[in-house]
Amino acid sequence: MNSQRFLALGLRFYVVVFFAYLFLPLLVMAAATFNDSRFPTVTPWDGTTLRWFGELAADGGMWQALGNSLVVAAGVLVVAVPIGIATALFLNTVSSRAKPFLYALILSPLLTPGVIIGISTLIFWRQFGVSGGIFLTVLGQATFIAAYVMLMVTARLQRFDRTLERAALDLGASPWQAFRRILLPYLKPALYSAAVIAFLQSFENYNTTLFVVGYDTTLTVYIASKVRTGLTPAVNALGLVLILVTVAFAVVYELKRRREAARVVKGV
Repeated sequence: MNSQRFLALGLRFYVVVFFAYLFLPLLVMAAATFNDSRFPTVTPWDGTTLRWFGELAADGGMWQALGNSLVVAAGVLVVAVPIGIATALFLNTVSSRAKPFLYALILSPLLTPGVIIGISTLIFWRQFGVSGGIFLTVLGQATFIAAYVMLMVTARLQRFDRTLERAALDLGASPWQAFRRILLPYLKPALYSAAVIAFLQSFENYNTTLFVVGYDTTLTVYIASKVRTGLTPAVNALGLVLILVTVAFAVVYELKRRREAARVVKGV
């Protein structure tokens, strides 16, 4: 066996192990949804059932927590995405020696434990009479999620040809017109990706949310409380539903992308 064949087999083995590591827990979780045991497990198998989907539909607290998580994630998008875009544009124009310091300062929330961000956010806003709740959760999460948006937009900006913007200004376009018609369309892929990342980061966040959510409850906090008081496979049913919805969106997006690509090829 030559070295190239050995390397190819090793690469294939690594890919198989990698995907097994990613998807086996999801498959086990999905299988536990159909186990008749009142605990989320696949061993022992007490029989096949669909009753946990009924339990999920009847769990009003979980649906309310899911709704709160979606509201918080939408609020984070409204706050974090514009801040991240503005920060990336600002850093792209800075050429002084202060740029590395500003860059590190903006990224510092990503290196700060979520517990610290949650506690500091709660203490700071209590001085202004703002207690825990949905609003404070949005502010606390946007503190570090805006940095993710900034990173993705900055990576896209580094490949932008600034002469296009200068040409538009020379031809009489205003700065706003140059931004809206040249820079913004170029940034759209990064903006869509950043919005998805921001939404997912908000939806799954627990450490920061726990300290600022107050009497409201998000899905992660609700599930964590159920772990302490008694978790049932209804949570597995919710996870399976979320996976199916995510896969459906991915399939629709891929079909749309291929259709647009085929249309471009035909047009050419």
